[in-house]
Amino acid sequence: NVFGFKALRALRLEDLRISKAYVKTFLGPPHGIQVERDKLNKYGRAFLGCTIKPKLGLSAKNYGRACYECLGGG
Repeated sequence: NVFGFKALRALRLEDLRISKAYVKTFLGPPHGIQVERDKLNKYGRAFLGCTIKPKLGLSAKNYGRACYECLGGG
């Protein structure tokens, strides 16, 4: 919660630095992106990982819709 509990209209990551020591500890996934795409039958777009949090003030209906779209890859 870098910005607390308020909703943001826009946020852009402009720079990211990862130490060489940390990079050396990350071995990556046990198989490539093509295997993941084949398993999920999703091609031609980026994968997105996210968490829908109820603290954003959505109604139950809109929260359900957001969860459905997120879990469905939308």
